[in-house]
Amino acid sequence: MAHPLTIAIRKKINQNKMAKGKIKVTTENIFPIIKKFLYSDHEIFLRELIANATDATKKLKALSSIGEFKGDVGDDTIEIIIDKKAKTLIVKDRGIGMTEDDVKKYINQIAFSGAEEFVDKFKDQEDAAGIIGKFGLGFYSAYMVAEKVEIITKSYKDESAVIWECDGSPEYSLKNHHKKDRGTEIVLHIAVDSTEFLEEARIKTLLNKYCKFMPVAIKFGQKSEWVDDKKGKKDKDGKVPQKEVKVDNIVNNPTPAWTKAPASLKDEDYKSFYRELYPMNFEEPLFNIHLNVDYPFNLTGILYFPKISAKMEVQKDKIQLYSRQVFITDSVEGIVPDFLTLLHGVIDSPDIPLNVSRSYLQSDGAVKKIANHISK
Repeated sequence: MAHPLTIAIRKKINQNKMAKGKIKVTTENIFPIIKKFLYSDHEIFLRELIANATDATKKLKALSSIGEFKGDVGDDTIEIIIDKKAKTLIVKDRGIGMTEDDVKKYINQIAFSGAEEFVDKFKDQEDAAGIIGKFGLGFYSAYMVAEKVEIITKSYKDESAVIWECDGSPEYSLKNHHKKDRGTEIVLHIAVDSTEFLEEARIKTLLNKYCKFMPVAIKFGQKSEWVDDKKGKKDKDGKVPQKEVKVDNIVNNPTPAWTKAPASLKDEDYKSFYRELYPMNFEEPLFNIHLNVDYPFNLTGILYFPKISAKMEVQKDKIQLYSRQVFITDSVEGIVPDFLTLLHGVIDSPDIPLNVSRSYLQSDGAVKKIANHISK
């Protein structure tokens, strides 16, 4: 029989034992959560998918710059396609693409970030620092508006193309596909309660809001332009007649003024960018400040001081926050001090989280440091 003191010690040890394990997420429940709560606005799905396409394109350029990719990058335009008859919205890129193993690794494991792994692998390469994604959840935002999603992809490694399909249940299919060109197509079969995203005007609005300054050209349909008709006869004044032609409708400016060196810009460049930001504002600003900070955090941007009139109302949505040229919000109240809400312009920092919740931004440490710096 054990000594009473030994028994007491054993009891004490058992009481202090720590239970350890892993929290399990039931896949059957994850999609309803994604659909309802992943982002506060369902429209954000388009920004997330285009940001992913941008990442894929920038990854290819980074690999090309260090000799990992030997082929021709060629036209790297991202394309948005609506098919109202098929009820689909497609985001198409000619970026790095994915192999079958990549799809299994990055798509079938929710919240596994391919961008984070890529940056870590090539962290010493300057081009890798511009990769946008961090958390690996952006693709699944598609299920906020789609009842089924297809990924058709072919890797730059020139392996066989594959197609991945999932209807929002834990079951998916993955098989070979006949796709010939490099890159990825995300095909969203739009849900009945989200048919607004099949309307051209709605998509144009979202592209202008979220993707106006994305760093890769984005095409959405075509537009008409008038050009000289070189085959036509000149009129009596010697003028060449013009003809109407269809050209790609590029909806964004991949190289906005704030991404350029201040020394390369003239006063007219700043005024031109101001008109690009606020096309309905006909008053020119008094002056501007070009922000270009790389320590203790990365920060670029241009802030404009508008002309002040007696009847002027302070508008608190004139400063736009970006992260690597991806629009986050223009609701900066509580983020930028009240006495600075009179300012117009853009603030861009990779340290600002890609989160549309203003309360989350207000509590973020990096955002607070940026606000303090701008105040100074």
